[in-house]
Amino acid sequence: MKRHNDQSIKEVLQQLVEHYRWKGRLHQSRIRELWADRMGTTINQYTREIKIIRRKLYITIDASALKQELHYGRDKIREMVNEELGEDFIEEVVVR
Repeated sequence: MKRHNDQSIKEVLQQLVEHYRWKGRLHQSRIRELWADRMGTTINQYTREIKIIRRKLYITIDASALKQELHYGRDKIREMVNEELGEDFIEEVVVR
């Protein structure tokens, strides 16, 4: 039997992600893993929540001194995350 719609599994999965708008959720999961690996255990312990809303990365921190420090490094965080994702997905980082 000859197939007319030969697509790789990767292409089919990408179409599903785009169709059902799962990209943000997948990126959010990858960012959580990245955050724990790159930022270390201390910063990860003070991180209460990481979420993406409309291409903005919201990071909720419990310690005010750490919050201020991360606020100054927002551009570096955005660059690090976008580099890991392989695209310019995150437009802004909000530390609260």
